[in-house]
Amino acid sequence: MQLHFSPSMRSITISSSNGFIKLMKIKVAARHISYRTLFHTILILAFLLPFVFILTAIVTLEGVNKCSSIDCLGRRLGPKLLRRGDDSGKLVSELYNLLNQVNSVEVQDDVKLPDNFTHLVTEMKSNKYDAKEFAVILKQMMERSEKEIKESKFSEVMNKHIAASSIPKSLHCLSLRLTDEYSSNAHARRQLPSPDLLPLLSSTSHHHFILSTDNILAASVVVNSAIQSSSSPEKIVFHVITDKKTYAGMHSWFALNSPSPAIVEVKGVHQFDFLTRDNVPVIEAVESDDGVRGYYHNGNHVSREEFRGNLGISPRVFASKLQARSPKYISVLNHLRIYLPELFPTLEKVVFLDDDIVIQRDLSPLWDVDLGGKVNGAVETCKGEDTWVMSKRFKNYFNFSHPLISKHLDPQECAWAYGMNIFDLKTWRTTNIKQTYHTWLKQNLKSNLTLWRLGTLPPALIAFRGHVHGIDQSWHMLGLGYQNKTNIENVKKAAVIHYNGQSKPWLEIGFGHLRPFWSKYVNYSNDFVKSCHILE
Repeated sequence: MQLHFSPSMRSITISSSNGFIKLMKIKVAARHISYRTLFHTILILAFLLPFVFILTAIVTLEGVNKCSSIDCLGRRLGPKLLRRGDDSGKLVSELYNLLNQVNSVEVQDDVKLPDNFTHLVTEMKSNKYDAKEFAVILKQMMERSEKEIKESKFSEVMNKHIAASSIPKSLHCLSLRLTDEYSSNAHARRQLPSPDLLPLLSSTSHHHFILSTDNILAASVVVNSAIQSSSSPEKIVFHVITDKKTYAGMHSWFALNSPSPAIVEVKGVHQFDFLTRDNVPVIEAVESDDGVRGYYHNGNHVSREEFRGNLGISPRVFASKLQARSPKYISVLNHLRIYLPELFPTLEKVVFLDDDIVIQRDLSPLWDVDLGGKVNGAVETCKGEDTWVMSKRFKNYFNFSHPLISKHLDPQECAWAYGMNIFDLKTWRTTNIKQTYHTWLKQNLKSNLTLWRLGTLPPALIAFRGHVHGIDQSWHMLGLGYQNKTNIENVKKAAVIHYNGQSKPWLEIGFGHLRPFWSKYVNYSNDFVKSCHILE
C-alpha cells in the first residue's frame, strides 16, 4: 500500500503496492488548505489504511487480484463489507429440488444413452441440455450401470456354482486310475482291514469315525489329518462309506496307502443289507421323483427368465438358492447319517465327519464329552464372532409362510451344524428321530419342496429337536468355503476346520490363503496324485 502526494500538494493518491490499483484519490483545494487540515486528513487515513489493507489481502488470497479497477474490487468487496453471502446455498437447494423431481421419473429401456462421461459432456454441448434433462440422462446412465453390475455379479455366482458342481479333471483321473488298479493289482484288492483286525471294527475301546463320501482325495485328507493330529492314532478306526461307482477306487487308495497304525474300513452303499427300498422308502422316492430330479439335476441350467427373475434379491441369496440345487442333496450318501444306528448296530458312540473338513487337533477328548442324555453333540450356529457364518436360525432354512412350518417351528430357534458331530448311537436307538425325519421328508415332497429347499440339514433340524447338546465352538469352525475374510488366527486354533460352501480347497475357485491348511495333508509324492496333476 502506497501514499503519493502531488508536487503541488493539491492531491493525495492511495494505491496498491504494485501500482495497478488506485484505491482512493483526494483533491485538495489550493487556496483553503492548511497544514492543520492536512495533518488531520493524514491522521484519518492512517487509521483507515490498515482496514483497507486487510480487505485487499483477503480479496487477493481469494483469487480476485486480476481485478484492475475500483469497480471490480467494489463488486467483490461490497458483499463482504455489507455481510452478504454468495448464492452457493441457493444453488445447492435448487439442485436438491431438481434431483427429487428426477427421482420420480421412470427410466425407459429403449433410450439411447451416452457410453461414458466424455460422451455425455459432448452431447450436452451439442444438444444444449438444460439442468433437468442432464439430471434425467445421468440417472438413466447410473441405473443402467447398476443393472449391468448386478447382472455381472449374478453371472459370476452362476459360473462359480457350475464350477463347484463339476468334477475337476484331476479328481476324475484319480478315480479312474485307482479303479483300473483295483482290477489289475491284487494288492489293491486286499481285504480292509486285515482279518486279524476285524474285531476292532466293533471295539468300544477304540475311537470310531464315520465318513460318507465319493471323493477319494478328500477322504485321504480327512484320514491323514486325523492320524497326524491324534495323540493315540492306534486307537482310531475309520469307517469310510462310498457309492458303488467309487468303491473300487476308494478301496484301492487305502489298500495301497496304509494308514497304519490307524484302521480303515471301506464299504459301498450296496454292501449294507439295511439299505434296501423297504427300509429307506422315502429316500428312494426322493431320488426317483421326476420333479425333484429335475429341480436338483438341472440346477446348472437356470433359464434366462429365472435368472432375471432373481435380480431383485442379493447375489448372496442367489448363491444360496443355487447351492440348494446341488444333486448331492438327494443322494443316499448324503442321507446316510440318519441311519447310523442301523448301519453300525454294535457301536455306541461315533464321530461323523463330512469330507470337506480338516482335523488339526486331537479329537479323542470328544469321546469323554457328556452329552447329558442327548443324541447329537454339535456346534450351534446362531452365535459367534463371525456374524455371517454364525448367525443361522430356523428362519434361515425354512419357509415360515407355509402354515405347516409356522405351526410347528419357531423361526428364532438356534440351528446347529453338520460336518463334525458326536452321536450317541445307544441313546439314539431309543428315540423316533428316523421316523420324524421320514415324516417331514414326505411332507416336503407332497408340498412340492415348498417347506425348505436346502439339502439334508432342515429335516435333521426338525428330527433332532430336543436331542442336541451344544459343544464349544473351538471344536468345529465353519465357513471356509464361502467366507473369504475368515480369521486366520481362529483357523489355526480350531480343532476341525470346515470348508462348507462352494469354494472347496480341491477346486481352483477355492480361497488361496485357506487352501494350505488342507493341502498340507495331501500326499503329493504319490504316483497317482502326481500323474493326475492334483492342484497344489
